[in-house]
Amino acid sequence: MSENLVIVFAKNIILGKVKTRLAKTVGDNAAFDVYKHLIDITERETLRMENCDVHVYFSDTVINAKWSNNDKFVQEGNDLGERMQHAFKQSFDSGYKRVIGVGSDLPDLNAEIMTEALNKLKNHDTVFGPSEDGGYYIIGMNKLIPQIFENKSWSTDVLLDQTLEELNVLNYTTVLLKPLNDVDTLEDLKNSSIGRKFKSLIRSKS
Repeated sequence: MSENLVIVFAKNIILGKVKTRLAKTVGDNAAFDVYKHLIDITERETLRMENCDVHVYFSDTVINAKWSNNDKFVQEGNDLGERMQHAFKQSFDSGYKRVIGVGSDLPDLNAEIMTEALNKLKNHDTVFGPSEDGGYYIIGMNKLIPQIFENKSWSTDVLLDQTLEELNVLNYTTVLLKPLNDVDTLEDLKNSSIGRKFKSLIRSKS
């Protein structure tokens, strides 16, 4: 067992249930294909990491075909905050010293960024990777800080600022990584590093 852990929060790849904002423009089948590719990127990059364990928390049911040699769980909780807090608490209770959580829809997330996040936790209480929409794509800590997950404006453009302000009041140290964006819309897909792979789809819908 390593002292370092990456938690992947993954939606199950179900037609009509993933990338719903993108699906409004490109259709369910195309949105399904995009998300499947994003999951593949996340799996590839997390498995490239060294001196680090990887746990995967699926939204609905464990998929054994993905991350076949890693521990997998089903998320527990009524909202995003409760689900993340449960996963982080379970991880620290298991003995991990530095834990980061990532989503599964980031085309530019790579092993180097995740390794940097874990290394930052040697000298800071928390680490965040800012998203361009005001949230964050990485959250990390070297001890459980429950307040991060409580009474937050989830899925809004003030989430990160709200969280950082509270951590400052509580005297926790934090550090930010470079911003990244996920793929929620056709424009996001067009401007992303995987846009070329889906260029025929983008061209047909533009």
